[in-house]
Amino acid sequence: MADGAVAAGRSGGRSGEAFPERPGLVEGVRAYGLIVMMWLRSTMAYRASFVMTAFGNFAATAFDFVAILLMFSHVDELGGYTLPEVALLYGVSGTAFGLADLLLGSMDRLGQRVRDGTLDTLLVRPVPVLAQVAADRFALRRMGRVLQGVLVLGYALVTLDIAWTPLKVVMVPMMLLSGAAIFGALFVAGGAFQFIAQDAAQVQNSFTYGGNTLLQYPPSVFAKDLVRGVTFVVPLAFANWLPALYVLGREYPLGLPDWVAFLPPVVAALCWLLAGLAWRSGLRAYRSTGS
Repeated sequence: MADGAVAAGRSGGRSGEAFPERPGLVEGVRAYGLIVMMWLRSTMAYRASFVMTAFGNFAATAFDFVAILLMFSHVDELGGYTLPEVALLYGVSGTAFGLADLLLGSMDRLGQRVRDGTLDTLLVRPVPVLAQVAADRFALRRMGRVLQGVLVLGYALVTLDIAWTPLKVVMVPMMLLSGAAIFGALFVAGGAFQFIAQDAAQVQNSFTYGGNTLLQYPPSVFAKDLVRGVTFVVPLAFANWLPALYVLGREYPLGLPDWVAFLPPVVAALCWLLAGLAWRSGLRAYRSTGS
């Protein structure tokens, strides 16, 4: 059946007629949920294994913050930022990225599916391919990364002496959700790129995992050209730097006005629009690896 679909796509002539993604958003979300539940039942069948792997994930990601603690054992400030301030940046970035990684981290396997032809089996199902790829092998153990980010964020919020206002209070959940959406869009865009490059998982990881590591540190420790790049080219700065610096009452290195700190939801929506277009373009250009 898959070979027939591939053959029909090749004989159709025009790009985009091979594998139309028929169901809509609601069906895609429903299918994603069903696939996730299937993997959760599989995971919970071996609860001891799940607990150990989740703890291992938690411990592995915790070493990133341990490295920061070691730095502050020798210095009082890093780029003009104290430990609680860096912890806020770390906690926001880690939590937001952890949520995106939990929900969409399986996108980095798409290149392998393209290379070995197993993507064809997803294309003939009446379910959006994006939902199937994103939910494939859903790993609840990644909650360890989210928990670790939340704990560091909690430490920062308790330790920092912030002059809280209603806007700053709202800013905290807003930047977590918007940051997760921005990272999620990068996962989808990276998956779309793998339709073309096929072996580009590490390129995708350089923007997702690498971006998360970048945002854990203050923007003042990086060159301004790099800060401009993650603000205006790949807008990772909207995931935590801009809103977090507003909460801390600090000026942004590029001298941007304060109101840009409220743009993360807009930037996240724009990122998803572009990622969606890239995904559809990559999927329409796919021509299988079959004979």
